[in-house]
Amino acid sequence: MFKPITIKDIAQALELSPSTVSRALSDSYEINEETKKRVIEYAEKHNYRRNPMASSLRQGRSYSIGVVVCEVANSFFSQAIDGIESVAYGKGYHVIISQSHDAYEREVVNMQHLANRAVDGLLISMSAETKDFSHIVNLHEQGLPIVFFDRIIDAFETHTVTSNNREGAMKATQSLIDRGFRKIAHLANAPHLSITAERLEGYEDALRQNGLALDESFIRCCHHGGRIQQEVEEAVRYFLSLPKRPDAVFVASDRLSMGCLSAYNKLAPKSEHPAVAGFSNSDVLDLLQPNFTCVRQPAFEMGRMAMEMLIQLIESRYPVDDFENVVLQTELMMPHRISG
Repeated sequence: MFKPITIKDIAQALELSPSTVSRALSDSYEINEETKKRVIEYAEKHNYRRNPMASSLRQGRSYSIGVVVCEVANSFFSQAIDGIESVAYGKGYHVIISQSHDAYEREVVNMQHLANRAVDGLLISMSAETKDFSHIVNLHEQGLPIVFFDRIIDAFETHTVTSNNREGAMKATQSLIDRGFRKIAHLANAPHLSITAERLEGYEDALRQNGLALDESFIRCCHHGGRIQQEVEEAVRYFLSLPKRPDAVFVASDRLSMGCLSAYNKLAPKSEHPAVAGFSNSDVLDLLQPNFTCVRQPAFEMGRMAMEMLIQLIESRYPVDDFENVVLQTELMMPHRISG
C-alpha cells in the first residue's frame, strides 16, 4: 500500500522538529536559508506532497467542487463538465463528478457523500426521478453554496443557468411542420422536471401558431428520463398502436432521442418510422437517422457560467441575496439530408 512521506518523516530524517520543517516548506523568514535548502531538497527527492485535507482544515476550505449530473456519457453533460473544468482548475479548484443516473436514491447518496468530503460547493442538474428536494434544501440551510444548471428547482433562491427550452422546443416542432408533418407527437421527460414543462410549452406554441389542434393522446412522458429503455419502448409501442399514428415526433432530451430512435429501429420497419426532431448535443444520432433535426444547447457555456457563479458564492465575504437566472439561446441544427 502506498504511503506518502510526511512532515514528521522529514523531521526525523533531518533531526529537526516538525514545526521547523513545516515553516521551511512554507518559506518562512524564521528559518535560515541553509535549513530551508536541506528540507526542500529532501522533500523533493522523496516526492513529498502537502496533505490537502490538512491544508483545507487550516484554511477552512477544501478547494473542491462537487458536480452532480445524471450521466457523464450524455453528450450534453460531458460538454457542460468541460465548461465547468475550464473555470475550476484555472481558479485552483478540483472537480469531483458524481452521476445520479436519473435515480433519486443515488442522487441523495451522492450529495451526502460530497458534503461529507467537505466540498466548498455543489453544481447540480436534477435527476429525472427526484420529487423530494429535502436533501438539497438541508445542505443549503447548512450553508453549502449551490448553483443549478439545466434542470433547476425553485425550492430556494440561488443562481441558475438554463437554456431557452421553450423557444428551442418551438423551433424543433416548427421545423417538422415546415417539412409538411401535421401529426406531431411529443416524447417528454419526467413531468415534474423544469425542462419538461418549458419544452412542452414550446411544442404547444408551435402547434397553436400553425393552427394545429393539440392532441393530448400524442404526448407521452418518461418518468425515468430514458434511464429504463423499456419505458421508452412502451411509449413508442403506444405511438405505433394509435389509430392515427404520428408522422413525426418531437423528443425532449438527448437520452430520450437516442432511446426513441433505437426503439423505432427495433419495433417497426423503416417505412413506418416517423420524422424525429429533438434536443441533442450528440453527433451520433445522425448515424441512426440521417434526417434527424436537433436543438443544441450551449452546454460548455452553461457549465462555464455555472462554475463562475458558484465560485462567486464560495468566495464572497458577505451573504449573497442578489441571484441571477441566466437563460442561454439554443441552436437548431438542420439535417444534411431531408426525406419527408
